[in-house]
Amino acid sequence: MSHQKFMRLFAKWHIWLGWLVGFPILMWTVTGLIMVWHPIEYVRGNHLRAELPAVETGALVMPQLTGPVQSVTLQSFPDGPGWIVIEEDGGRFRYSPEDGRLYNPVSEDHARSIAEAAYAGDAALEAITYFPADAAPMDLRTPVNSWQARFADDTHIYIHTQTGEVLAVRSGWWRVFDFMWGLHIMDLETREDTSHPILILFAALGVIGSLLGCVLMFRRRKAKVKA
Repeated sequence: MSHQKFMRLFAKWHIWLGWLVGFPILMWTVTGLIMVWHPIEYVRGNHLRAELPAVETGALVMPQLTGPVQSVTLQSFPDGPGWIVIEEDGGRFRYSPEDGRLYNPVSEDHARSIAEAAYAGDAALEAITYFPADAAPMDLRTPVNSWQARFADDTHIYIHTQTGEVLAVRSGWWRVFDFMWGLHIMDLETREDTSHPILILFAALGVIGSLLGCVLMFRRRKAKVKA
């Protein structure tokens, strides 16, 4: 096969690949543009988190533990400091730094006060909703029992029901970003699988189409110069 026939064949493949991967390439470009519109700190809702005070260490009391644990850490929380203990089986609990006793599970009223203390925005708190681990909302991404505090500006603050930890701050823009991310990786169900056959196939076809376009571009440029 002559060189010109190869070029015509490449041009034909390039056109068909363009039709096939044109929409995914446009989708990747648009979703990528939207995802970089704001800094990642803004997407994560850092501007909506109240600054936590430093922990006073003058009169700390160690937690009253009876068995082996994976870790014990001292942390600051919206409602005061506490020891976070991760037990051998992965269980996560909070203990008081004042007397070492186990922290009581978070009630609805307590969750409300934690959410209001953790929130740095101006919107009103509209609702507190409990979600069991097996029905965790999509924007939480963690299968744990939690309280969802929903504010009027569409901000969701998730609070661990056992420890009172703020698990996540999800703004309306975070959910836009999350949807764009799902489109970008072609996984709208879990939005976590970045290596699946459909994505790999379209990415590979996009690379092949781009390479064919580069070959054709230099070939046509050379032909024009000769003419």
